[in-house]
Amino acid sequence: MASPLIISVSGLRGEIGATLTPEVAVRYALAYSKSVASDGPFVIARDGRRSGSIFADAICAALNAVGRSTLDAGIAATPTVGVLIRDCKAAGGIQISASHNPKQYNGLKLFSAEGRVVPKAEGEKVLETYRALENGTESAADWVDVDRLGERTTIEDSTKAHLGAVLKTVDADAIRAKKFRVLLDSNNASGSLLGKRLLEELGCDVVICGETPNGDFLHAPEPTVDNLQSVFEKIVEAKADVGFCQDPDADRLAVVDENGRYIGEEYTVAICAKNRLQKAKKNGETGPFNLAINCATSRMTIDVAESFGGECFRSPVGEANVVDLMKAKNAIFGGEGNGGPIDPSVGFVRDSFVGMAQILEAAAREGKPVSALADEIPGYSIVKRKLDLPEGGFDKVVEAVAAAFPNEEKNFEDGLRIDWPDAWVLVRPSNTEPICRVIAEAPTDERANELCDRVEALMQ
Repeated sequence: MASPLIISVSGLRGEIGATLTPEVAVRYALAYSKSVASDGPFVIARDGRRSGSIFADAICAALNAVGRSTLDAGIAATPTVGVLIRDCKAAGGIQISASHNPKQYNGLKLFSAEGRVVPKAEGEKVLETYRALENGTESAADWVDVDRLGERTTIEDSTKAHLGAVLKTVDADAIRAKKFRVLLDSNNASGSLLGKRLLEELGCDVVICGETPNGDFLHAPEPTVDNLQSVFEKIVEAKADVGFCQDPDADRLAVVDENGRYIGEEYTVAICAKNRLQKAKKNGETGPFNLAINCATSRMTIDVAESFGGECFRSPVGEANVVDLMKAKNAIFGGEGNGGPIDPSVGFVRDSFVGMAQILEAAAREGKPVSALADEIPGYSIVKRKLDLPEGGFDKVVEAVAAAFPNEEKNFEDGLRIDWPDAWVLVRPSNTEPICRVIAEAPTDERANELCDRVEALMQ
């Protein structure tokens, strides 16, 4: 039985031929176009999955048929789409990707004219229109005559602008001088296109696993420790200084050190943020040195901010929520603990290429291996579990968990988060899968697992 279509305020995701069909994708794209007042073109891109070209063709055709022009970026990373929208002065964009989901999935992610994932208010408007189209209370489309059809134009070099933006944020010459050997695991998805170009521009000797962006993943696509076991040995065999592992649309980055040790996704934002703050201090920037993360991200980044006299703010889970908070707090860096750093000077999108450049710059400037960069950041044990939603729905889960911890500090902004002086546990429904997530962080594995066990027992 197929999983249900998952629709959020920033996009949708479903199984090909079951819940996600060209008809569904077209309806959603048309709902989006109706919500955009500007008559500018839309950037359309895809992450390399075999099904992506089908949806790109259908979406471009439908948008052209209602008089909207499209700029076809072909296979491109999600953060690249954000840069292209700004560079081309587009009205918005659609990235065709299911991110870390298996190959039987695909999806659509919506971007605003700012080159960021659409904010909640805009996304809710699109969702409302989509529902109206779905149930027939609004006409399917305002088809135009032949003289008003939109045009589909191909973007010949989709990575140039993004490459330039990332290079401006680091001391490229310092990185080139080190001649790093890097293993890049793009897993036959979109990350190899800019990843190889960026690393070679930074003077790296690059070994690529899964360079062809055809969607034939070499391993399960989410860059977790369990899924990357086959990569660790390759890093040691290649005598690489670091391994960079991307998810299919390349907005997330997991790091493996020179010893084949999985540093992971949580360290990505923390190491990058520390490097950014160190440069800010060195360059005489006056601050405020604010950072922003989501409520499921390790407190390592909070520690980093505090060590530089700054403050780290927490938002609900979701890239759009983190971006909103970054803008509100004038944060100089941010991201999510799933390996998604966000550098405002490149764009308000999670960006694995930002992560690679910042980490290489930190290693070059400090003259230290990646293992040392990670070890210098106070570490915690973070445990992440996926559970089926029990009967009674998520509200029953929140009620039971809250009752079991009557005296602890609670936050209901995104599911339920419970805090202690040295630990926290979060239980929330997933935005991308029909499951419930339980995440706990504590000084030790034993304590983090104990918190997850207690919550899981309440869900039986």
